[in-house]
Amino acid sequence: MSTTPISAGIGKPLDLSDNTSLYGVPPAAWRALQAPAREDATRYPSAFADPLRAALARYTGAAIDRITTGCGSDDVLDTAIRVAAEPGSRIAFSDPTFSMLPHFARHNRLEAVPVPLTAAFDIDADRMLETGAAVIYLCSPGNPTGNAASRAAIERVLAGARGLVIVDEAYAEFAEETWVDDAIRRPHLLVVRTLSKAFGLAGLRVGYGVGDAALIARLEEARGPYRVGALAERVAVTALSEDLAWMRDQAACVRRDRAHLIRALAALGLEPLPSDANFVLVPVPDACATAGRMREAGVEVRAFPGLTRVGDAVRITVGPAAAIERVLAALKEAVR
Repeated sequence: MSTTPISAGIGKPLDLSDNTSLYGVPPAAWRALQAPAREDATRYPSAFADPLRAALARYTGAAIDRITTGCGSDDVLDTAIRVAAEPGSRIAFSDPTFSMLPHFARHNRLEAVPVPLTAAFDIDADRMLETGAAVIYLCSPGNPTGNAASRAAIERVLAGARGLVIVDEAYAEFAEETWVDDAIRRPHLLVVRTLSKAFGLAGLRVGYGVGDAALIARLEEARGPYRVGALAERVAVTALSEDLAWMRDQAACVRRDRAHLIRALAALGLEPLPSDANFVLVPVPDACATAGRMREAGVEVRAFPGLTRVGDAVRITVGPAAAIERVLAALKEAVR
């Protein structure tokens, strides 16, 4: 493994299915990974990840008491849902959305209420509010659709929500807008983010949330200690302190390569959805069969059969030029 982009050479399997980075590892973070401290193995990590929270405070501009952390953003989401919703209450989310939401609902014994996106693939704020949900989950940029929700729709939800509103910004570094500043001053808004995507550290499982101090205090109490391992914390702090320029350069490469991929898909006669993330969703006639044929060609993508508003589609993680050429060749044959 190196800090250079992942190889897309002929004959090597190419995994474009999970939206993790194909652009390498942050260089300072990689050096930290190569030189672990003995204490990373023999001692417990910091109980509530205060060094990580301090680094995240510098990165986001939020005070440390406005930040919580977890074992990936999934952990932060699960904790927030558990704190904000009693068993039997409702959690509302857009349809389609992040596939873990129904799981979180079942795990916390909540009633899942999917609300279809509008015809423009925006959040249907009025229908979302009509659910009366204890938690409203909004993914922006959305997964699997890729597009960011409109500010007007999220503002409408925030104005009328009865309980907690979670905005999942896993892909924020590839987009143009964030709700972090709003989360600091709105007591019922939590923004959840991750170092898995733009920072290329998915294997370390580091996520965080930004919100009002009172809300964060409740999440920290429910979260419990030692959610982030010692090595993961040290590497994450290094990336946040020394690798921001690298991360921003890679995010710019993703935006450039994303535009290239969308143009190339359109040239094949396909109709990819607009994207503000590091992936593109493209409708295809038979998602499972298409993904299967692409897998046989050595390219792994994620199949989404029967998506609301979309139908069958495959989701393709954006990669460097060589990866794009391989995915285009495999997709062209798969849909022939």
